[in-house]
Amino acid sequence: MKPHFIIDFDSTFTQVEALDELARISLKNHPDRESIYQQIEDLTNQAMEGKLSFGESLTGRVKLLNANKNHLDLLIKHLKKKVSSSFQRNKLFFKKHADEVLIVSGGFKEFITPVVTPYHIKKKNIYANTFVYDKDDNIIGYDAENPLSQENGKVKLLKQMPISGDIYGIGDGHSDFQLKESGMIKKFFAFTENIERKTVAEKADHVAPSFDEFLYVSDLPRAISYPKNRILCLLIGDVPEESIELLKKDGFSIRHKTSFEEKYVKDVGMLLLGDGEHISDEQLRGAVKLKTIGYYGIAKEKINLDICTEMGMVVFDSVKANPSNKTFIARRMADFINTGTTHMSANFPNLQLPKIAESHRLVHIHKNVPGIMSKITKVLAKHQINIVGQFLMTKSKIGYVITDIDTKYDKSLLKELRKIEHTIKFRVLY
Repeated sequence: MKPHFIIDFDSTFTQVEALDELARISLKNHPDRESIYQQIEDLTNQAMEGKLSFGESLTGRVKLLNANKNHLDLLIKHLKKKVSSSFQRNKLFFKKHADEVLIVSGGFKEFITPVVTPYHIKKKNIYANTFVYDKDDNIIGYDAENPLSQENGKVKLLKQMPISGDIYGIGDGHSDFQLKESGMIKKFFAFTENIERKTVAEKADHVAPSFDEFLYVSDLPRAISYPKNRILCLLIGDVPEESIELLKKDGFSIRHKTSFEEKYVKDVGMLLLGDGEHISDEQLRGAVKLKTIGYYGIAKEKINLDICTEMGMVVFDSVKANPSNKTFIARRMADFINTGTTHMSANFPNLQLPKIAESHRLVHIHKNVPGIMSKITKVLAKHQINIVGQFLMTKSKIGYVITDIDTKYDKSLLKELRKIEHTIKFRVLY
């Protein structure tokens, strides 16, 4: 029996709480709008944290909205731009699992359906509330007979649904956790990409800072092979706030410190340094997971580029960059992690390739010795892999190969590529 996935909408599938956003549209010209916005937000949070019954919260919020159908059109346009990043990039998962994915929400079908259906989610698998209107299309309430409008509504609904097999729940609020508490689902994942409610996260089977994390832990098909929230991005010294925000938004796990503390050396995956900061040779050799370094200044004066190259660390600095572009270095680092692009690197051959849809990208960094390419090709041929695209460049002591292949292959392929003699680093990007 195939597993089923129950996914929340507000602050999970989308980055925002839809009723809060609707209030900002419907009350735009109201003289007391700021006060009402706050009341609605408070009611939302109280329900999500389990401090107020969902029914009381919903009733209170709908009464304060002063909204009509015309406002819903504007809301839908807004919400389509606010789908959570990790859900956007995993659209293929929803296509492959269209029969098993259910959206279960205390929100409303009127705005949920047009937002989620472009992601291959079937209308029959969308469970939510519905508004009640007056003769002038003003929203005056909701269908109180719908179990999702009531306290413990998701549990009540699930009891009525003939679902067989394991069920997994993904959401950010107390109503999502109640499914786990009822014993009706196998695992509950607290989704924290947009907001972390500690009272919910503490009770979850697993905290998922992204949908990639849920798919990774569950060993399900995903857009990227390794969740970016598991890559530690360490920032040292004076780093522009704009760069910090860019890396946070991209989903990396951020730590901002005044020095390169020893406890981070073995686990750091990305390192961004302010001008004047220095990294010792010993620290570089100990940073076995470090993939890329960014430096605001001339890197070769503060970092041993030979060691970086030897260990497969791609370095970007601001020598060639416009000093006024405060996100240049951070963007280069993120591009390397996301696509393998080494454009304008200080120590690696410059590769810049477009992302190819419905393929997996393999990155192989190796010592620049004869015969490596033939060994890679031999392994791919042995596994009858269809190569969609491939590119090799070398620079002094380093060789860098990017290979795009079809998504169907045995995992033993990856183990064999890692074991090729003279391999420095190997990873699957997506």
